[in-house]
Amino acid sequence: MPATPSSVPEPSRTDPALIRNFCIIAHIDHGKSTLADRMLQLTGVVDARQMRAQYLDRMDIERERGITIKSQAVRLPWQPTDGSGGTHILNMIDTPGHVDFTYEVSRSLAACEGTVLLVDAAQGIEAQTLANLYLAMENDLTIVPVLNKIDLPAAQPEKFSEELANLIGCDPDDVLRVSAKTGVGVDALLDRVVRDVPAPVGVADAPARAMIFDSVYDSYRGVVTYVRVVDGQLTKRERIRMMSTGATHELLEIGTNSPEMLPADGLGVGEVGYLITGVKDVRQSKVGDTITTQSAGATDALGGYKDPKPMVFSGLYPLDGSDYPELREALDKLQLNDAALVYEPETSAALGFGFRVGFLGLLHLDVIRERLEREFGLDLIATAPNVVYRVLMEDGAEHVVTNPSEFPEGKISEVYEPVVRATVLAPTEFIGAIMELCQNRRGSLLGMDYLSEDRVEIRYTLPLAEIVFDFFDNLKSKTRGYASLDYEPTGEQSADLVKVDILLHGDKVDAFSAITHKEKAYAYGVRLVAKLRELIPRQNFEVPIQAAIGARVIARETVRAIRKDVLAKCYGGDISRKRKLLEKQKEGKKRMKMVGSVEVPQEAFIAVLSTDSDGDSKAKK
Repeated sequence: MPATPSSVPEPSRTDPALIRNFCIIAHIDHGKSTLADRMLQLTGVVDARQMRAQYLDRMDIERERGITIKSQAVRLPWQPTDGSGGTHILNMIDTPGHVDFTYEVSRSLAACEGTVLLVDAAQGIEAQTLANLYLAMENDLTIVPVLNKIDLPAAQPEKFSEELANLIGCDPDDVLRVSAKTGVGVDALLDRVVRDVPAPVGVADAPARAMIFDSVYDSYRGVVTYVRVVDGQLTKRERIRMMSTGATHELLEIGTNSPEMLPADGLGVGEVGYLITGVKDVRQSKVGDTITTQSAGATDALGGYKDPKPMVFSGLYPLDGSDYPELREALDKLQLNDAALVYEPETSAALGFGFRVGFLGLLHLDVIRERLEREFGLDLIATAPNVVYRVLMEDGAEHVVTNPSEFPEGKISEVYEPVVRATVLAPTEFIGAIMELCQNRRGSLLGMDYLSEDRVEIRYTLPLAEIVFDFFDNLKSKTRGYASLDYEPTGEQSADLVKVDILLHGDKVDAFSAITHKEKAYAYGVRLVAKLRELIPRQNFEVPIQAAIGARVIARETVRAIRKDVLAKCYGGDISRKRKLLEKQKEGKKRMKMVGSVEVPQEAFIAVLSTDSDGDSKAKK
């Protein structure tokens, strides 16, 4: 590993013909991070003493769960093993594999000219492999097919080489075979990247243009911005301009990640690196923005990224109301690091001030909540996730509903819900179980293809609301863990949806409202009132808990009143004396019921609304 920044070739003078920008894409757990570790070792940028597994995964959550959440860029020097062409600079990006982080993958692909498509030699092609491959094809990237884990006893390299070759239209002999664990074949893979991936194209003497593909907040240095230079060059101490906002800043530091930050004099065409301007305002650095120089800068911005569309909404509320400003600041900083996060303030009668936050899926929700709690020390309640509905009224008015409490009253003409195109890959023996599960979730079959004699791809259109809770868990249990799922939004459809309200003592509690399909409304109402009966403490008067659709009650439970034993002092004697005492107590309870109000404890809200509650989602995939 280079000892000092001065021993690194000056980036601004690197010949673009010697640069290769590529990323690694694959399904979850196919070995991307392990392959990245071997590349770091083989190119010598990380010394053996400092090496650890999942070196590029910086977050505790990533290391604990064994998943990549954030893409990480790293600069690797590589001399091809045949000795030709001099030392090349490889800018490699390790990407996440989970469907919820597809936006991270799409941004990484836009910063590259080629991609390594990694497939597990024991498991073969899975749903997210296909999804990521199609993303790479849309970006016209050079694809290097690789089979990983060939050292496993269960590996079937011949079978899956052919499957992969058929998929991308190459010869089975062109599919590289590596073992990221042992390091076998990794040098041949780096040689192939140098040979096949095209060098970046840009105009060296044109005005500087660089694309922001990621940012992170450092509490000491402010916003650290990661860029890919397309044209011209950026040098230290010059003034730069953000093209979307027009804000100008001085470049205090510029450099590359190898994989730790190494300051340099500048960055030239095709190079990937970081910029530090000392800006503390997180809104100044927007992912997808173009950076140019203040004097003689570019006039045309680069094409940015498509804005991600949140799929699932959930309310995040601090347990202590005074933490609200801290939660706002924490979300601002996380949004800088995760461009797919969207949020807006909202208030709830039950939970106070909080935010309605949009996520790309349940794992995304789970990770963001855990990061807020760990990195910023916040105690949060996350309400049960729901999707966005569009409601058309008979008078022509239209409402967009992200929260069940916003569901309009009155005469409704139609309700539209978002739908997704789901792709399930599984062994053929599980076709019946998968189709039964999808039919129960109101799915309609689009088609089915056999990838090989024992593997099938099934495509369904499913309502998003039906898959955001426990669909993935059920799919895994019905297929003994062999099925893989990928989905993408395809629009919306009209559906017979109703709002179920919960009434306590005759009063609606907005926080407990839910939008559900008419056929499932009764089961939902029965389950929720039964749960609330256990959670709401007994009062001095009887409390009815009702589930209702509009004015029609569909389920009811009663919390019995706490009663003093007024007959304790009576022993024997006439029944009329006892009856008189009971009647007197009954009158008192009736008066109390007229003026009494039900206090719902915070624990009840947390248990019913939280995504961790046993009856609700099992969000942790």
